[in-house]
Amino acid sequence: MNNKILCLSAALILTVVSCKDDKTADVTASTETVNTYTGTPMSDEYDAKIDSIVGQMTLEEKIGLLHGYSMFTNEGVERLGVPEVHMADGPLGIREELQRMSWAPLGLDNDFATYYPAGAGLSAAWSPELAHTFGRSIGEEARARGKDVLLAPAFNIIRTPLGGRTYEYMTEDPFLNKTLIVPYVVGVQENNVAACIKHYAANNQETNRGTVDVLMDERTLREIYLPAFHDAVVKANAYSVMGAYNKFRGDYLCENRYMLQNILRDEWGFKGVVISDWDAVHTTKKALEAGTDLEMGTNAPSFSEFWFANPLLKAVKEGTVSEAEVDKHAKRILKLLFNVKAMGNTDSRAKGSLATEAHYKDAYNIAAESVVLLKNNENLLPLNTKEVKSIAVIGANATAKHSQGGFGAGVKTKREVTPLEALKAKLPQSVTINYAEGYKTLFKPKKEMKFGEVTQEAKETITDLDPAMVTEAVEAAKKSDVVVLFVGANRDYETEASDRIDLSLPFGQEKLIAAVKAANPKTIVVFVAGAPYDINSVEKENSTIVWSWYNGSEGGNALADILLGTVNPSGKLPWTMPKQLADSPAHATNSFPGTESVTYKEGILIGYRWFDTKNVEPLYPFGYGLSYSTFKLENAKADKKSYKEDDTITVTVDVKNTGKQDGKEVVQLYVSKAESAVERAAKELKGFNKVMIKAGNTEKVNIKVPVKELAYYDENSKGWVVEKGNYTFKLGNSSKNITQEVTVNVE
Repeated sequence: MNNKILCLSAALILTVVSCKDDKTADVTASTETVNTYTGTPMSDEYDAKIDSIVGQMTLEEKIGLLHGYSMFTNEGVERLGVPEVHMADGPLGIREELQRMSWAPLGLDNDFATYYPAGAGLSAAWSPELAHTFGRSIGEEARARGKDVLLAPAFNIIRTPLGGRTYEYMTEDPFLNKTLIVPYVVGVQENNVAACIKHYAANNQETNRGTVDVLMDERTLREIYLPAFHDAVVKANAYSVMGAYNKFRGDYLCENRYMLQNILRDEWGFKGVVISDWDAVHTTKKALEAGTDLEMGTNAPSFSEFWFANPLLKAVKEGTVSEAEVDKHAKRILKLLFNVKAMGNTDSRAKGSLATEAHYKDAYNIAAESVVLLKNNENLLPLNTKEVKSIAVIGANATAKHSQGGFGAGVKTKREVTPLEALKAKLPQSVTINYAEGYKTLFKPKKEMKFGEVTQEAKETITDLDPAMVTEAVEAAKKSDVVVLFVGANRDYETEASDRIDLSLPFGQEKLIAAVKAANPKTIVVFVAGAPYDINSVEKENSTIVWSWYNGSEGGNALADILLGTVNPSGKLPWTMPKQLADSPAHATNSFPGTESVTYKEGILIGYRWFDTKNVEPLYPFGYGLSYSTFKLENAKADKKSYKEDDTITVTVDVKNTGKQDGKEVVQLYVSKAESAVERAAKELKGFNKVMIKAGNTEKVNIKVPVKELAYYDENSKGWVVEKGNYTFKLGNSSKNITQEVTVNVE
């Protein structure tokens, strides 16, 4: 048996067969979705032309390609037809245009963009198809704004629930991450825009992010923190990679030869451009020779003082860096420009489109499938507008807008529908809305601070409620048939450059929730947030809880449609919500945040792997989410009993909608391996399928898992090993709710 596996990508083939709900299960329809998104590799056809152009450049012109010349461009060479590389932030949408030499906005009237759901929202939809829609749509906006590189997606593993970027960093699971990231990157690059995947790698905290040295064993690196980057490069053929701020095993990521050369280029065959995060380069010779191609940043006195600017020119003239080394990186920049058609065949380059109704619909579709129904014990949802005559809408998040806020990139958009606006537009005129703000949301630095230096301790926040606002909220609740209470956080509280101190709900909201619930038992609590919080008391005292996200231009409409039952909720949590912070692995092992260094003591037991393996009960498990319907899994089976390493396992399960409303369910397949030669998690996600099932109907769902997806990384042989023996596939609708099992043998 060949124990080395070069590519762990699972080309999942998901088949759904619709059956009538009877004993014979007559086949009435059959559809097949093949999630084999593959990007276009970088072409070498321009190499001779590139060699010729670089051969005509002066040393100064070549060096100008390798460092920032404005806030979001390098320096072009006009006389040779080499344009600047135009970059744009884009986790939530294309950032507004800035002045060339500062962070100040230009104040244009033509750079409004679509605000898309943040990464947590996209992840909660559990849909590769919607991830592709997201990438394609935002890629079109990048092209309409004349961009060559989109500085997105960001998908570092969520290691701690306190992470400031949890709201945008996708998930805690490497399989879910890579299954969503590949179609996203493919979608972006279909528009002749390079996706810049970030932040490579092990960038899992904001605390001391610019200095902390991340330490972990090789197996953990390969199995947890690299799979999504691997697939983004090998399957999606991402054209650029952003080097992270932190160190890894002693070297900054932008001068880390092991990560940038040995793994990224030598193992994975990456041909694109490595761009530094802003001000993440610390040396000239070491960073350049390790593999960073383009230094971006703002903290030098001038662009000419960047490490890859005058210091590099001096190093070449003194002979400490060769001009051939400079040529290598300059050629990579030109290769990217040719491949996105900024040079060469420019007439056929995609034109793109900006802030169109089609793009707002894309944002809506993602948001609508991302909202998670956590609890609905008294069936208050969906709202029965035939019986309800008055609704109290309470809470700052009923009217808050989240396209801007905090540090990092926001979006200037003309459309961000709030929940209150949506409810006013969608509720019948016969229903009276009684609105009360409920609480204030002040959260700001105590003093003027520099980007990257902000911490939670250095900020002030409102922790006490205003008695008059509480009274107003209670009165609104008392005179209404039902209450929809919008709470949670905002993008000042959850922000780049700052991890949270704890899981506490900010702004005194817990007391407000209790007061409103006491005033009206029919209270629906709706969270708008991107990361876990301590909601133990809220969960205990309230029958109805909904979780939404920083969900884009159409987030309010999507959320209102969920509340009104126009859309049946189908979102699933992309991370585990712990009962207490100490239950989460990085905190249970006292290995966050570290000081000069941080060791990932939990190893491969990240997220739900830890909770399930250590038998720690979460408040809500990974993959959890209810529907207005109920579903039952039955008759799980594999197509064979025994498989070889190059085979693909097909697991089939019948999924019945036992409710009265059509709805979507996410069938999740986890794998367990007993009697393993190495430490294993109790279960690992290896496949999933989101499927629409009509009320009363049964769908036959096939999930195909390549045997090679079952491999572990062997540090001794430095390769992937598929163990022989029995594997158990566990199927359910969350990591905890497993209702079907199938055991197979790998020869």
